[in-house]
Amino acid sequence: MPLPFLTADRVFDEAADDHALPHDDRDRWRRPYRPGPWRVAGAALALLLASYVLFAAVIIAFTGKPSSATGFFVAGLLVILCALRLLRVGVWVSGRGLRQVGFLRTTTVPWAQVVAVRTAQQPVRWFGLPHTVQGQALTLVRRGRSADGPVPLLTTHDADFLARPDAFDRAADTVEAWAEEHRLDG
Repeated sequence: MPLPFLTADRVFDEAADDHALPHDDRDRWRRPYRPGPWRVAGAALALLLASYVLFAAVIIAFTGKPSSATGFFVAGLLVILCALRLLRVGVWVSGRGLRQVGFLRTTTVPWAQVVAVRTAQQPVRWFGLPHTVQGQALTLVRRGRSADGPVPLLTTHDADFLARPDAFDRAADTVEAWAEEHRLDG
């Protein structure tokens, strides 16, 4: 019995070939690397905490005051939103520019304002904490912002690349290639 939906030699629909794949859209914001295991683990732990809080809200709703249950429900939703925001943190690129998404703030820089994106050996923050260690950072130099100095976009000691130097090198090369390609176009 042939199973055509599982075979690789089936004929594809001709109409589907006319459309570009989603990754071909250069104006769509994309992260040129995968979130690191530390970031994913932190978000997973936050979601685990949220499940306990929401379960407590259900128990309180059945046994206690509805106002207390509402407070726990809102707290659980807030923890879920924080976990989702934690997963979005990082550097995103598109044909329009470079976007650095932080936990509380997002900064978008059009490619016309980008002077250089380069990797530098420098003291970097460990997991974003005030403690600094020697590492590599992918820095952004913007037009008209020489007083601020280069802005670190990615570091070898953040939640995405800690103990993963090859992943940092690939991500840095990809962002540098995007910057070089789009600075020349603009």
